[in-house]
Amino acid sequence: MAESTRDIKRRIRGISNTKQITKAMELVSSAKLRRAREKLEKTRPYFNTVLESIQEVLSSTGNIRHPFLEHREVKRSLYIVITADGGLAGGYNSNIIRLVENKIKDKKDKVDLIVIGSKGKDYFNNRGYNVIGEFINITEEPKFSDAVKIGKLAMEHYENKGVDEVVLAYTEFITTLSQDTKAIKLLPNKDVNEDKKEKTSVIDYEPSAEEVLDYLIPKYIESTVYGALIESSCSEQGSRMTAMKSATENAEEMIDELTLSYNRARQAAITSEISEIVAGAEALK
Repeated sequence: MAESTRDIKRRIRGISNTKQITKAMELVSSAKLRRAREKLEKTRPYFNTVLESIQEVLSSTGNIRHPFLEHREVKRSLYIVITADGGLAGGYNSNIIRLVENKIKDKKDKVDLIVIGSKGKDYFNNRGYNVIGEFINITEEPKFSDAVKIGKLAMEHYENKGVDEVVLAYTEFITTLSQDTKAIKLLPNKDVNEDKKEKTSVIDYEPSAEEVLDYLIPKYIESTVYGALIESSCSEQGSRMTAMKSATENAEEMIDELTLSYNRARQAAITSEISEIVAGAEALK
């Protein structure tokens, strides 16, 4: 019985150490989430302004021919997939990977991937996908320069007709407890050609509307990728914070149960010892 109490005590000590780790990770994720949400609030207005500018150019000048607005038969696709560099984030990584696999499982040989995050890089490389770009160690605190590099690589492949569409897969942050995996077509962007505002005034573009779009569309793509990186960063930290909170609570429940078992075992051992003493005393009479 004494051995049993030692075993229980050892388990309680091990779980307590794990609880300290998960609690610390929960607090770290909470701080990172707060910073990521601040970035998100600053990013959304920039993206909306660029999108409105593109729509204004198109609505003011009529139909404009531009390489990034040209629709063609889709023979090969490029997916930009945003995962995390680390684990212990609940279903964050598996959910976005599952979304992408469901979309490309029937055309694996006709899809190129730009993968962001070590988890996605390892997963897709190990399964023989054609990964043409890898970006790691940027997911927790993404910078706009990272989005520029990713966007430039995607635009080069599209403009050179290496692919006929570019799709961005990321996790949208809704609340700390709720995130939504999304896949949006980045190129050619359908939304840019839709919902055009009615022309209310004559606007002259210098040197031309086409050259204005040459500047605006890359900015739109870069800001969209950056926005997705920030959304995913928020989602990752929210998912990790939730997972670590749940792990901490589970550890507390296990400690309570083991403490109860320990007290019962200790009580049984004491009762057994008392019984042996009483029996020995009775034998000496």
